[in-house]
Amino acid sequence: MQTATTHLDREHCVRAVQSKDARFDGWFFTAVLTTRIYCRPSCPVVPPKPENMTFYPSAAACQQAGFRACKRCRPDTSPGSPEWNQRADLVARAMRLVADGVVDREGVPGLAARLGYSTRQVERQLLAELGAGPLALARAQRAQTARLLIETSTLPMAEIAFAAGFSSIRTFNDTVREVFALTPSELRARAPKSGAGTPGGLRLRLPFRAPLNPSNLFGHLAATAVPGVEEWRDSAYRRTLRLPYGQGIVSLAPRPDHIACRLTLSDLRDLTVAISRCRRMLDLDADPVAVDDHLRADPFLAPLVDKAPGRRVPRTVDEAEFAVRAVLGQQVSTAAARTHAARLVVAHGKPLDDPEGGLTHLFPAPEALAAVDPESLAMPRTRRTTFTTLVRELADGTLPLGVESDWPEARARLLALPGFGPWTADVIAMRALGDPDAFLATDLGIRRAAQELGLPSTPAALTARAEAWRPWRAYAVQYLWATDSHPVNFLPV
Repeated sequence: MQTATTHLDREHCVRAVQSKDARFDGWFFTAVLTTRIYCRPSCPVVPPKPENMTFYPSAAACQQAGFRACKRCRPDTSPGSPEWNQRADLVARAMRLVADGVVDREGVPGLAARLGYSTRQVERQLLAELGAGPLALARAQRAQTARLLIETSTLPMAEIAFAAGFSSIRTFNDTVREVFALTPSELRARAPKSGAGTPGGLRLRLPFRAPLNPSNLFGHLAATAVPGVEEWRDSAYRRTLRLPYGQGIVSLAPRPDHIACRLTLSDLRDLTVAISRCRRMLDLDADPVAVDDHLRADPFLAPLVDKAPGRRVPRTVDEAEFAVRAVLGQQVSTAAARTHAARLVVAHGKPLDDPEGGLTHLFPAPEALAAVDPESLAMPRTRRTTFTTLVRELADGTLPLGVESDWPEARARLLALPGFGPWTADVIAMRALGDPDAFLATDLGIRRAAQELGLPSTPAALTARAEAWRPWRAYAVQYLWATDSHPVNFLPV
């Protein structure tokens, strides 16, 4: 075991590799000392002898130690580690930012500035826990992005190099050869010809850990879809994306062993960010077995978990957008909230062209909404104040909501805003910030479900009862909501 990976339990890692347990894909990587290849735990080849195995917590650490990716199991395509979506410490927040492409766009100083730490502190903590610093982690991500573009597009290699974030063709060629033991041309020659897309349009498979129950996940996204920004069409959820370099449209459809993803981007440099945000929205890096096993220990929740395991928390691709929509949804029905949001989209959203369907706009940016005349808003005066205060603070950066957010701090800032109560702050924490332990004790649907199950139904008593569900209370919310017949709980037809 390497010094940076002593937190990995060697015995459990060996057993996971020998049993080819796919649940641990992304948690750690197996490097084989004799072949100098690294694999995911579920690699289908005959497992190496235990004495020839060593384990790393990241693909970047494997690459930095001189190992190349297995051509059979393709460890670069495994789901991400659940660790980064269930923690809010420095390392987890840094990993979410790396996945969002911040190192490529802003460098390590930009990453550190967003986190509020020095570059030295960030590098030291990432190296200690992951065996690789931010530059190595970003390099591994660039290599994965390059492979996707090589195999799923017909773009010239020079365009792929810069779209993936490489600074030169030479660096691109050297990295691909080093990581995959193949040249870019050889990678393309090995790719299935039927999977290739066209420039700007890519077809991808987003992996996840089984089981995944798509009903509440896609049901929620479809039932709350804002016309013009989102839609359910041809058994897929489609929506527009505002991205660092441009805009995009994504189509996501559930399949038994993956999510089918079609991406159309105005700038291919946004590919990594778009994939990362779609994975977060669908909660694809979750460990459903660990979550369900924990919740199943409660006799009141066990029948709900056994009936439909693998529920995910439906999240968002844009934290600021969701915060605005949460305010629009205060004390009104789902249909009314969609109507309010659709009016804002038509009046202030950025138009775009969608030749395939009914998507017409990007959701308005906070800067555009901050200029809205409050008197033009069809809502009570107190909610206008809530709305205008929120968008102003989002626009000027006073209220940062993003993947780097510290969950308790962000929740406290939200509660300090006028018109923000526990429900609004907690639903933003759960669905926008990604806090897996956010709990909506005041939600009417949750209280109704609790009463039907024989659980306490007052917010204080229910919160006390839900202590046993920590740290997965956001997932308990999904199982409680599922007791209702609301459309959010059913996969659209």
